[in-house]
Amino acid sequence: MNPAPVSRTGRGRTARRPARALRRANLLAGAGALAWLAVVALPVYVLLVATVRPSDGYLRDGPLTPPSDPTLDNYAEAVRNGFLTFVANTAVVTVAVVALVVGLAVPVGYAVVRARSRWSDGVFRLFLLGLAIPAQAVVVPVYLIIVELGLYDSLIAIILPTAAFAMPVCVLILAGAMRDISEDLYEAMALDGAGDVRTFLRLVVPLSRAGIGTVAMYAALQAWNGFLFPLVLTQSPDQRVITLGLFEFQGQYRVDIPGLLAAVALSAVPILLCYLLARRSLVRGLMGVGGR
Repeated sequence: MNPAPVSRTGRGRTARRPARALRRANLLAGAGALAWLAVVALPVYVLLVATVRPSDGYLRDGPLTPPSDPTLDNYAEAVRNGFLTFVANTAVVTVAVVALVVGLAVPVGYAVVRARSRWSDGVFRLFLLGLAIPAQAVVVPVYLIIVELGLYDSLIAIILPTAAFAMPVCVLILAGAMRDISEDLYEAMALDGAGDVRTFLRLVVPLSRAGIGTVAMYAALQAWNGFLFPLVLTQSPDQRVITLGLFEFQGQYRVDIPGLLAAVALSAVPILLCYLLARRSLVRGLMGVGGR
C-alpha cells in the first residue's frame, strides 16, 4: 500500500519524454542550421579562394579547387586600377547620405509622433507614399532635375536622390521607435519646464538611439551599394564609386574574375565592419517599427 514508487516512476517517464523530444528537436534544428551554413559558406568560400589565385589557374582548375600557389597580386591589381579612389568617393557619398538622412528623418519622425494633427498625418502618409515609388520609375525626371541644377557628373548628384529615396523607410523606422517612449516621460519633461527643443534633444534622441542606428545603417547600405544613380548621373572616371569601378576589371573580350572578386571582397570590408559595430542597435531598432 505504498504508491510512492509508482508515482515516482510515472514522473520519471513523463520527465524523460520531453527531454527526448527536446533532443530530437535540437538535432533537427542543428541539421538545418548546418545545411543553411553550407549554403551561405559556399559562395563566401568561392569568393575568397578566387581572390588568391591567378586568372589562368581560376579558368583551368575551376572555382571550387583550392589554389596550389596562393597570391595577393589580385588585391594589388585592384589598388592599381584606382580602387582607392572608388572607395574614397563612395565613403564621401555614404557619409553625406547618412548625415542628411539622420539630420532630416529624426526631426520628421518626432513631429509625426508628437504633433498629432492632420498636417503631421498628411506628411507621414506622404513619406509612406515614397515606399511605393521605385527609383527606376523616376530616374529620367531625376536626371533632368539634376542637369537643370547643374549638378550632373558630381558626387552631389548621387547624394541627393539617394538620401531622398532612403527617407521613407527611415521615417517609418524612427516613428515606430519614438512611439515606444512613454507618455509619462514627456509629462515629466513638461513639468520640469522643458520646451520642445529640450525634450527632443534630452529625451527623444537618447531614447531613440537604436532607431537612429538602424536608420544610419540602412542609409549607409543604400549609399554604399547604390548603382542606378551613379550610373545615370555621373560620367567622369574620377567621380566613380565602387559599384561603377568594378567595371574596370571587365574588358572587351575577357573578364578578370579573380581581380574582380578581390575588389568585391575589399569593397565589402568597410560596410561589414559598420554592421558588426551596429548590429545590436540594428536589431533593436527594427523591433521597434510599428504603426499608428
